[in-house]
Amino acid sequence: MFDFHVIDGTAVRQIVADDRAHLTNLIREAYLAHHAGDFRNPGSGFLRFPDRPDCRIIALPAHLGGDYDIAGLKWIASFPSNITANVPRASAVLLLNDGATGYPFACLEAAQISAARTAASAAVAAEALHGSHTVDRVAVVGAGVIARTIIDFLAAREWKIGRIDIHDLNSDYAALLAQHATAAHGYEAAVANSISDADIVIFATTAGEPHVTDPKTFRPGRLVLNISLRDLAPEIIVEADNILDSVEHCLTANTSPHLAEQRYGHRDFVTGTLAQVLLGQVKPAGDRPVIFSPFGMGVLDLVVGWHVFRGAVAADRTHTITDFFGQTERWATTHA
Repeated sequence: MFDFHVIDGTAVRQIVADDRAHLTNLIREAYLAHHAGDFRNPGSGFLRFPDRPDCRIIALPAHLGGDYDIAGLKWIASFPSNITANVPRASAVLLLNDGATGYPFACLEAAQISAARTAASAAVAAEALHGSHTVDRVAVVGAGVIARTIIDFLAAREWKIGRIDIHDLNSDYAALLAQHATAAHGYEAAVANSISDADIVIFATTAGEPHVTDPKTFRPGRLVLNISLRDLAPEIIVEADNILDSVEHCLTANTSPHLAEQRYGHRDFVTGTLAQVLLGQVKPAGDRPVIFSPFGMGVLDLVVGWHVFRGAVAADRTHTITDFFGQTERWATTHA
């Protein structure tokens, strides 16, 4: 009952890679369950560093009800300067707690869990808002782990993409991602400096403030997956149909929608949530760009983490510590 399991990144990577299409379905179900109120998802906590304003460590607590009955905490660091040493920007762990006793029972490498739930969220939104699995051209801005994982998840969902244009401030990174898209999935992909012809635009950068400012950047009907949240200026946000994963979560931490709220003093630019789109309660009119902004709720990490945990246990891929807590009786029994 009180075994503690450690699941390393190698196991996480394999389980995620084997189940991308299924994980996308789980994230879709999680959005609907969250909409129905089956989860607790408090606000995220940010640890920032005044001497390194681009760095942060975020705590995302959450509770999954229903058949899950588990709680958890993702503790994820983002240090963009890591990439100059060929070290990933993000590192993370996910702790899972038993809902009945509160005892933690697992610690998982979670940078890949976080990337998977982010990519699955993007795939769910793309399917719901684009309306098909076929698109002539996709543009990707930012050629890091998140962008690569999104392409992997779209491929797992059998998206037919005519061409992928990839832009990054470092053209070498863009070239590597283009090579991956072609070698791993057979997509035609190339380094590009323009996103003007794309039907779907995916932002997956480390930008800390808006750098796309022209309200005419996106034509009506274009789908923008605002995954990195801070690339778009408020004047672009207010001229679009905005679909959020959670209104309260997304309108915080100086995201692009939050900056729009602060500048214009209202939330009228919010069209609805992704769950409302999935339920048919909200449908963008098509006369403006559509921007999906997902803050990334902790419950999504729990859904993916629980799936990975079960897969690791079934495959005997956990490092199990049977005496981690030392004593699991309130009063130790002694005999004279």
